[in-house]
Amino acid sequence: MNLHEYQAKELLASFGVAIQKGHMAESLEEAKAAYEKIREESGADVAIVKAQIHAGGRGKGGGVKLVKNMDELVEQSGNILGMMLKTPQTPGGMDGEGKLVRKILVAEDAYAPDFDSCKEFYVSVLMDREKKCNVIVYSTEGGMDIEKVAEETPHLVHKEHVDPNVGLQGFQLRKIAFNLGLSGQSFKEMTKFISKLYTAFVKSDASLFEINPCLLTGDERVIAVDSKVSIDDNALFRHPDLAALRDPEEEDPTEVEAKSFGLNYVNLDGNVGCMVNGAGLAMATMDIIKLSGGEPANFLDVGGTADAKRVEQAFRIILRDPKVKAILINIFGGIVRCDRVAQGVVDAYKNMGDEIKVPIIVRLQGTNADIAKDIIDNSGLEVHSATLLQEAADLVKSVLAV
Repeated sequence: MNLHEYQAKELLASFGVAIQKGHMAESLEEAKAAYEKIREESGADVAIVKAQIHAGGRGKGGGVKLVKNMDELVEQSGNILGMMLKTPQTPGGMDGEGKLVRKILVAEDAYAPDFDSCKEFYVSVLMDREKKCNVIVYSTEGGMDIEKVAEETPHLVHKEHVDPNVGLQGFQLRKIAFNLGLSGQSFKEMTKFISKLYTAFVKSDASLFEINPCLLTGDERVIAVDSKVSIDDNALFRHPDLAALRDPEEEDPTEVEAKSFGLNYVNLDGNVGCMVNGAGLAMATMDIIKLSGGEPANFLDVGGTADAKRVEQAFRIILRDPKVKAILINIFGGIVRCDRVAQGVVDAYKNMGDEIKVPIIVRLQGTNADIAKDIIDNSGLEVHSATLLQEAADLVKSVLAV
């Protein structure tokens, strides 16, 4: 689950991480009130207006503006609120449709009063799945183009792996600050900053904390000017306060709907819809679709309750994608019996009538698979049955060739 920048900063501040102060607004009136608060807190008229969407590179798309007075604040807030912001990370990139901006953050100018003496760094904490530990990634080259830095000058990007059983050690903090070229008070401030950042990462059950830029100010403070936070969905039951921060308007509406039905769904760009039980089998099914010449249109795990109602809901979600040319149902009957799934497919098909206009291939294996095949074959419906996965793949290939 991704957080907005203003939410991420509030979370960081709760763990003592120094942040760029700001206030969220959803209207011009709220933006004006937020600006007045910032002027009172900072003692300066200059502020930053930032679009709040779940995508990076907002400045490149015109979603970050500096304002010097109330008139400019009203003008820029009015321009950003309601705009379709296109960034390199929104769907389709700079040539895509963009994302609707519903919220803005009015923040202090963290670079004032001495811009030239400020220094930007990049710091993130995430999981290294290959090494089975956490890792702090950091660089002296902070700012909007960190991806370009990693691609063209990878030696400027450092990694510090942390054993989660031991925790982040003092010598590692000092090593990071040293590699960033710091000394004196700024050295101490950076070690404190990263220590608190790592604590926030662990205690929030996060999968990513990214601070870019991490700013060293002219008076040697280290603060988070921008922040990206992703929380592990599987840990949200431990953090109801964080779960309440989810913004469904920033997520794929089809995925949100699927989640409400207890379906695990991820939209992809292919032409073959998948309906599978179990994540591992779903991945294998997507592989066999590619090997048969197709492309998976989605990842959809119906779980262990593939009854008629859930199958029908899954059908409707898959068929909402106009790119789908065929549907492959691949179910292993362990907890759920294959005959029950087969009957669910038949019932759902009949309920939907003419809504189903693409070929359907059903491969059922496991408990009562033979009975399930008879149910499918004798249904009188336009459904192809298979026993082996390769048979299902061949059927996919044949229907796509028509």
